[in-house]
Amino acid sequence: MSEVSEAIQAKCLAFGDRIIKLNDYLLKEAANKKPTYKIVKGKKVYEKSVPVYLQSVSNLCNQLLRAGTSIGANNAEACNAISKADFKSKSFIALKEARESLYWLDLLHRNDYLTDAQYQSLYADCEELVKILVTRCKTLNVEEKKE
Repeated sequence: MSEVSEAIQAKCLAFGDRIIKLNDYLLKEAANKKPTYKIVKGKKVYEKSVPVYLQSVSNLCNQLLRAGTSIGANNAEACNAISKADFKSKSFIALKEARESLYWLDLLHRNDYLTDAQYQSLYADCEELVKILVTRCKTLNVEEKKE
């Protein structure tokens, strides 16, 4: 693997680490909210199903976890590709996953699961990966046209 590929993979791994930690943090925060209950015959009866607020954040976190960690997995596959076409395909998939991660970060922020500071930091890291992968994919397209 080249130095550039190793540097890109290191950034992918660091972002993946942040996404895993964010996932754990957000799920713990949501789980620590007081459970909902209703009064039945003068007694508190707690909801037995997963509270709605936990379902939302859990689903959003799961989507971000899958997309955010998939960037590095697809980049690793690209770096070990068996052909130029395989390298290009995996690179474009990594780019798509990075862009999808931006979307899930936006949704988490818009719905107040992420603070402005958390959002800006994570978004900047992911945006950097997008820029790197866009550059790689554009280069691959140019090289392919030359052949």
